Amino acid sequence: MSSHTASSSNGGNGSGDSGAPRRNSKRPKYSKFTQQELPACKPILTPRWVVSAFMLIAIVFIPIGIACLLGSRDVVEVVQRYETECIPAENRTNKVQFIQSNASKTCTISMTIPKRMRQPIYVYYQLDNFYQNHRRYVKSRSDDQLKSASKENDTSSCKPEDIATGRGAIVPCGLIAWSLFNDTYNFSRQNLPLTVNKKGIAWKSDKEKRFGKDVLPKNFQGGGLVGGAILNDTIPLSEQEDLMVWMRTAALPTFRKLYGKIEVDLEAKEVINVTLDNNYNTYSFNGKKKLVLSTTSWIGGRNDFLGIAYLTVGMICFALSMGFTIVYFVKPRRLGDPTFLSWNRGPGSH
Repeated sequence: MSSHTASSSNGGNGSGDSGAPRRNSKRPKYSKFTQQELPACKPILTPRWVVSAFMLIAIVFIPIGIACLLGSRDVVEVVQRYETECIPAENRTNKVQFIQSNASKTCTISMTIPKRMRQPIYVYYQLDNFYQNHRRYVKSRSDDQLKSASKENDTSSCKPEDIATGRGAIVPCGLIAWSLFNDTYNFSRQNLPLTVNKKGIAWKSDKEKRFGKDVLPKNFQGGGLVGGAILNDTIPLSEQEDLMVWMRTAALPTFRKLYGKIEVDLEAKEVINVTLDNNYNTYSFNGKKKLVLSTTSWIGGRNDFLGIAYLTVGMICFALSMGFTIVYFVKPRRLGDPTFLSWNRGPGSH
């Protein structure tokens, strides 16, 4: 009697539950996409496939690496460091004081051409230990001001080089423009001058879009402390390519900037005399200055890294393919061999 009553009450509760609204489920709607049941390629990495893949990578990468290295070695490059040589011997104990003085900073260095350099020969200046990627330095500029004369007073991001005391806004403002490189170079060979073409060294997009044709320098280096070069205030920024090159900040503390192009061939063993004005102060932060003459090849300037990287990856893949091949033939293993399962390897394997 009691059991029948209990079963009846349970049945009643069950019927009552079926009529009640169901609780919303968080289970997503079924689809092959959400359940990852779409058709897919599931390759089985057999020894032959693995060896073939490594060998294919080696066959592709090794020739590319050799070609890149040969292209890099075709570049003729001459590098001359001069920041110490251009300081008089008696002033080398206090280089900062000398570079900040009014003394003449003109000096002459010589560069010997190791083998023939075909035009165009690119002239670079290289700075070491100069952190153009410092956050405050990178942000200290006004792109709107560079584009249009109507934005002359847009200097909010340029501090501390934003306003010239009593004269208004500095154009171009900011620390990047203020620290513009100001060493100059004059080349000669056999007592005849070598012309350096300084046109066409900036990016076309910079000349046409980023630096305005109606923007003239104003109050530049007028903030008190002079940081670098002084711009000609009669030439619009769109024609001042030295400034454009400098304002493309470098990502690393050692970098090169294009100074100009020599558009004649230089012969092997030829001596190039360079009269330079050593104006730029790198001594305050233990920086180095170098003058670079370089040709180019199909790969660009000299850079062995790309070729070495391709060769390294190719040789590693070749070694792996050879190693797997030897293992495959010396100690082969049948694919899917059930004897390697733990439960088939004897009681001691559990």
